[in-house]
Amino acid sequence: MYNPSSSVADDFINRQEIIDTLEYAKANCKNFALIHAALEKARERGGLTHREAAVLLACDDKDVENDIFQLANDIKQEFYGNRIVVFAPLYLSNYCVNGCVYCPYHAQNKTMERKKLTQDEIAREVTALQDMGHKRIAVEAGEHPAYNPIEYIIESLGTIYGVKHRNGAIRRANVNIAATTVENYKKLRDAGIGTYILFQETYDRESYERLHPAGPKSDYAYHAEAMDRAMEGGVDDVGLGVLFGLGKYQYEFTALLMHAEHLEAKFGVGPHTISVPRIKPADGVNPRGFDGISDDVFAKIIACFRISAPYAGIIISTRESKECRERVLRLGVSQISGASRTTIGGYADKSPNETAQFDVSDNRSLDEIVRWLMRLDYIPSFCTACYREGRTGDRFMQLCKSKQIQNCCHPNALMTLEEYLEDYAAPPTKSIGENLIMHEIENVPNVKMRGVVRENLVNIKNGERDFRV
Repeated sequence: MYNPSSSVADDFINRQEIIDTLEYAKANCKNFALIHAALEKARERGGLTHREAAVLLACDDKDVENDIFQLANDIKQEFYGNRIVVFAPLYLSNYCVNGCVYCPYHAQNKTMERKKLTQDEIAREVTALQDMGHKRIAVEAGEHPAYNPIEYIIESLGTIYGVKHRNGAIRRANVNIAATTVENYKKLRDAGIGTYILFQETYDRESYERLHPAGPKSDYAYHAEAMDRAMEGGVDDVGLGVLFGLGKYQYEFTALLMHAEHLEAKFGVGPHTISVPRIKPADGVNPRGFDGISDDVFAKIIACFRISAPYAGIIISTRESKECRERVLRLGVSQISGASRTTIGGYADKSPNETAQFDVSDNRSLDEIVRWLMRLDYIPSFCTACYREGRTGDRFMQLCKSKQIQNCCHPNALMTLEEYLEDYAAPPTKSIGENLIMHEIENVPNVKMRGVVRENLVNIKNGERDFRV
């Protein structure tokens, strides 16, 4: 039976509940009284249930869709402002024992070049990332008990945080590795990770088991219950996601929101982030063999996530094109990757190799990404302050729900952008950025804080670094 408070995956992501929800959504997709009631509820900024959200997603009325898009933009602006957090993935190893048929890392792929970074190579990758201007990364690795044990991940985190090159530093390392034990999550917490990210890939158990025929990842329940173990291990911030294209998008959308409701019911805090990757071409992987979704449907999914889970960050990666990313920035996205390399060792050595997990669609440099965001009137943010000040989990959510986040995040975004402009930006980027900062200082709500920001901006120009609120 459906039970969002249960610790059992088949209870809190209950298949019958999803099927019933989708039938309910189909039956009510023209029930405009119900639809407008859901939109009014969303305007109160408290989110929606998975059933309410499923009805909105199913409704194809253009006026309703326009209302959803406008509301998504309004909610994003209210809680996250015009800030866009920028990060990059760092791939450590593509050795993997799993059999995931949509991923070129799968163990049966004999054409894939296998590689694992040494600690010296990791340091070179981190130096290259710092030379671009990155301050936060997402650590990625295949699942392999011999090549990529938890000890390797912990040692690598120490290396990542230990590299201090010129004015550079990685201040937050999120981790996207295989589902593991409570004890190992405690080790990751003690190593200072930011968010623990794990995509369920697909919440449809039947599809999941077909797409994961071998390896530890074939255990659907163990994978789906990983976030519970992570939070039990003291990891405050967790990130959910599915790989759109593996199953019917309506099913995945509903199930992910049910997963978010479960975390809220059991731990009192929902996901820190929601990721929305779509399947892309890779070595031996043809997306045409899956249930791909159009850009229009993709945009609506993101907007519905934003109004349903208003406090969660929404992440979109360089899997998507510049045009697609520009469109969905206005529909609720709050984090993007920039200048990503999905090859092992691809930042320090840009020569082609056959280790990529997927093809990148947006190949612009970080400086081009920063300049593009500013021209769209967004503030590229390299902020990591909440994580380092202990504002994680329910403490971050309380700050967000009370709308006090603007007094922290807006100043921190401006100060970290100033660091980027001083240390890494091309002259045209710096010119645009300085004008943007001068304008955006006036949008810091607290007058006293405005003065602090102005003072710290001068200090940054004079060579000091790492101011944060």
